[in-house]
Amino acid sequence: MKPIKLPGNNPNPLKTQKIVVLGSTGSIGTQTLEVVRQHGDKLQVLALSAHRNWKLLADQVNEFHPKYAILGDENYLPALRNAIGHSETECLLASSLPEIASLPEADVIVNALVGFAGFSSTYEALKSGKRVALANKESLVVGGPLLESYCGREKDQLLPVDSEHSAILQCLVGERDKDIEQLIITASGGPFRDTPLEDFPKITVSDALKHPNWEMGAKITIDSATMMNKGLEVIEAKWLFNIPLEKIEAVIHPQSIIHSMVTFADGSTKAQLGHPDMKVPIQYALSYPVRWPLETPRMNWSEIQKLDFRPVDYQRFPCFKLAMDALKEGSHAPAILNAANEVAVQRFLDKEIGYIHISKLVEQTLNRISNATTVTVTSLYETDTAARDFAQSVKL
Repeated sequence: MKPIKLPGNNPNPLKTQKIVVLGSTGSIGTQTLEVVRQHGDKLQVLALSAHRNWKLLADQVNEFHPKYAILGDENYLPALRNAIGHSETECLLASSLPEIASLPEADVIVNALVGFAGFSSTYEALKSGKRVALANKESLVVGGPLLESYCGREKDQLLPVDSEHSAILQCLVGERDKDIEQLIITASGGPFRDTPLEDFPKITVSDALKHPNWEMGAKITIDSATMMNKGLEVIEAKWLFNIPLEKIEAVIHPQSIIHSMVTFADGSTKAQLGHPDMKVPIQYALSYPVRWPLETPRMNWSEIQKLDFRPVDYQRFPCFKLAMDALKEGSHAPAILNAANEVAVQRFLDKEIGYIHISKLVEQTLNRISNATTVTVTSLYETDTAARDFAQSVKL
């Protein structure tokens, strides 16, 4: 990565950007549309997608009048069409997502899809030259070797929506790659950072869904509780910033005020701070490399009493350790890790397995599924399928 040159040439600050929001009914998607409401002179919605929440999707379509609306569950497509009060929007099924992600008239693709399902849209969007505002961390976790050529600030094409990676990007503005000594990714530690280990077998789904700082979807909330989410973010940072694992550290920061830090060769450290509000990194990915005004809470620094940090405890968070091991192993190991975790989290949410079984199921899958050496699009899908099938069959 090279030092960026402000004000940059993508996006054109004088042009209204046409954006595609994939996963528009989820937490990131709805907050993206809040940003659009604040900047209607700069952003125009071209397409919206949802899995099966057709009612909210219909409300969004009736407000923003996109050219396309995509629904994952075809059983609800007639209801969606009937709920839309105009004829400007064409309704499509999820099979069209890669095509929508590479629409010639689109400027920015906001990928807020959950899980490996978002990879193909990221891949097709980048191949077609689109800027991608990436909230789907699994795209880089699973397909990092295939997306590596699109990463880097000098390419100005793949921009993070995760608050941690956005913070790192903001800290790197104006800096040289050779001066980077370490990336420090912060983690809240979730709801169980102080829970006695002997109580872990009694953790319920309801307990795990009570994140202390952030409001997110169920899957990512469970990942935050296990800290698998932070493990995936370390893998994502490795590809996004072209930084080896030994230069990336994760630390527990309960207040979630510092979103991430970068230490440089002279010993100085930059940190990006602010209220836990996802609209900030969402908007920065849309406005980069410039900043737009945003109606969001400001910090009152006279009220901040302390900022705490502690190391990640592998015994408390075995999923994080598994993620680090998968990154070290490389090849398809991160894809196996991700697939097994998606199955394990869903089985936990469905109350098929206990909380402590999530990491056990992931570990068994990593030990069982073959890790081929050459990563291709085809091999990723084959490995993903094999890992999911095995993880679904494991009896715990």
